[in-house]
Amino acid sequence: MNVLSISGNPELATVHVGQLDDGNSVEFVESVQPPRTVREKWVNIISTMVGCPVGCKMCDAGGGYLRSLTAGEMQDQLDILAHIKFPDGKINTQMWKLQLARMGEPTLNPQVLVFLRNLATQNHENLVISLSTVGPSQCAPFIQELRKIKDAGFRGRFQLQFSIHSTDDEARRRLIPVKGLALPEIAVLGRQFRSPGDKKITLNFIVMKDVPIETQRIARLFDPENFLIKLTPLNPTYRAQYHKILPGFDPENPVAVNELVREFETLGFETILSIGELEENQIGSNCGQYVARLQ
Repeated sequence: MNVLSISGNPELATVHVGQLDDGNSVEFVESVQPPRTVREKWVNIISTMVGCPVGCKMCDAGGGYLRSLTAGEMQDQLDILAHIKFPDGKINTQMWKLQLARMGEPTLNPQVLVFLRNLATQNHENLVISLSTVGPSQCAPFIQELRKIKDAGFRGRFQLQFSIHSTDDEARRRLIPVKGLALPEIAVLGRQFRSPGDKKITLNFIVMKDVPIETQRIARLFDPENFLIKLTPLNPTYRAQYHKILPGFDPENPVAVNELVREFETLGFETILSIGELEENQIGSNCGQYVARLQ
């Protein structure tokens, strides 16, 4: 893989564009999470596909799907980031977090399982894996195989996230235009995936104006022992603007989302209000962004 460009702020986040052997390109990201330094936590976000077949209404990395990446092409992204940041080959950080969340729906690419199996043999004891999925209807066999890999090689160091965004079924279908698992099915699959000592399953909501998030429905279907809630702002994307999707709160003054946080916490759910560095919106390294759209 050839690196075509690197953009951003090396002290915060950089977006890398790599050219594959067939001429297609993919994006991958490395970042820190202030106030933590790179010696405390280093984050990598890699692509699993060229484009994405899902086409979420607020995601610039969606659409234009061409093909799935091979396990080797995913490993190449990781190796490039590691070589640039740690040229001696030693990933000298307390937590090395790998997110499979840039371009592509990972559960639709069986090569992701091959990649993770291989990665588990490399003995990176500081490596934490995060896999984010919208929960396509056919993903259960993938998740079941993923559990075996997690139990064998990443016990206690694996985060599975379902990006559901709304408790309203029609709103979910509108925002995520792919046949997906119903919320009760996600609840069952999540409980089956989690083993004793594992991280909780994350239910991720981008908080958007006029998109329902009913805390009581979540409490009826999911339990705080196995699931946690993550609330994130709507990052600025061209697709969100085109579809007239508006943010549900201002990340610089998140007062509007405080009541939602309180409701979830009252119901017993660990609730994370995840607001990154706003400079990353200009860099294009945040979730749903795609630097090719910025050029």
